[in-house]
Amino acid sequence: MEQTTTGQFRVLAGRDDGEWLLLDTESGDPTYVARRDAPDLRAGNRIDAALGWTDGDPTLTDCEVTDETRIRFTRTDEQIFEAATRCWDDAVSAGSGMNARVTHGTDGDPNGIVYTFADQPGQQDVFAELRDGVKPLEPLLVRAAGGREQYHEERQGATPPFAVFVLDPDEPYVVVYIVLSPDGFLAETVRDTYFESGSLSNRL
Repeated sequence: MEQTTTGQFRVLAGRDDGEWLLLDTESGDPTYVARRDAPDLRAGNRIDAALGWTDGDPTLTDCEVTDETRIRFTRTDEQIFEAATRCWDDAVSAGSGMNARVTHGTDGDPNGIVYTFADQPGQQDVFAELRDGVKPLEPLLVRAAGGREQYHEERQGATPPFAVFVLDPDEPYVVVYIVLSPDGFLAETVRDTYFESGSLSNRL
């Protein structure tokens, strides 16, 4: 007999090209579903969804995208941008394994939040844990939006959708960059620098 559960989930790529990974936005618990159940979803989307369970196997029976945020992951040899370098330098000075820094556009307004997390060679692959949902990105996204209660409201924090870039550079840290305007110049520059072929990091 099929049982049905409902919830809010953040979508990530699954273990192969045929899966989606759904992370419960409250608990971070993972559920893997067939990508064919919702082929138009994109990694980073937040959805309200219904799951059908038959003999312990989940099926995505219905979903509505409530936030079109996109999350991209890459390991890169490109030079990392200055704001991330400064964020990491501040973490080192403070003796901390992580740090956050708000970035600003030429008009002085905030345009993103950069986080740096120390690599832990031989212990944890921080990049892989973020990519695979072991370390959920949801708390960072909620914080960018001003808190869980304001996530979809135009007050206090920024309003989703965001463009989120998780970078593993040739440095002793991993970068998470939450760009507040997913269609703006900054997001385009990050995509062109780290996910295309051009080196444009000096423009960031």
